[in-house]
Amino acid sequence: MGRSNRMFEVIQVLRGARKPLTAQDLGERLEVNKRTIYRDIAALQAMRIPIEGEAGIGYIMRRGFDLPPLMFDADEVEAIVVGLALLRRTGDHGLQMAAASVGTKIAEVLPRETGTSLDTRTLHVSTWGASLPGIDMRAVRQAIREERKLRLGYLDAGNLPTQRVVRPIALVYYVEVAVLAAWCELRDDFRHFRVDRIASLKLLAERFSGQGNGLRALWEQTLPVDGKAPDAGSSGAAR
Repeated sequence: MGRSNRMFEVIQVLRGARKPLTAQDLGERLEVNKRTIYRDIAALQAMRIPIEGEAGIGYIMRRGFDLPPLMFDADEVEAIVVGLALLRRTGDHGLQMAAASVGTKIAEVLPRETGTSLDTRTLHVSTWGASLPGIDMRAVRQAIREERKLRLGYLDAGNLPTQRVVRPIALVYYVEVAVLAAWCELRDDFRHFRVDRIASLKLLAERFSGQGNGLRALWEQTLPVDGKAPDAGSSGAAR
């Protein structure tokens, strides 16, 4: 969790607390140490967030404090509703949980007087989509962000097992499947791996730092123009 998100969570926890919470209490909830909480509290107080208390006693939010409202019009709110609902179709459990969290955070700071709300029953999105993968997709997204190599245990189109070390560069979410785009060190070329065929995954310590953007630029030139999943016939499918 980044610092800005963590500080937002500190505010949210203190707003809902009925009694003072110590740095230990906050740290356990946010899975960080007490020193981190002390630094966050000091930073929030410097921003004039009305947090009262001190180390060893506990902290509490002064009553009446609220976050500034987000100014979305009706169309923008409906775009958020549909976008967050569509994430249910990715099969990515981590993104689904994050979408629910985002919805809660945005709902907290929407101005009531505008009449806009994330709780709408006028828009419905089908939940049908990609099947749940058997791997932790958060690890895949972490590897892409941190430019770390992955070792994959993969079943190809003929259901034959293979081991690959890859440099992951992007996830492509199709309706029927999510696909990992990566530079495959075995094939010395770009390959697309359906995540529902990845049997095992290990995040490696070895990095390809500084290469991600360049690889993505080259990969984007290979994308199919028909919008079909690469494993459904394109030359970039894993094999």
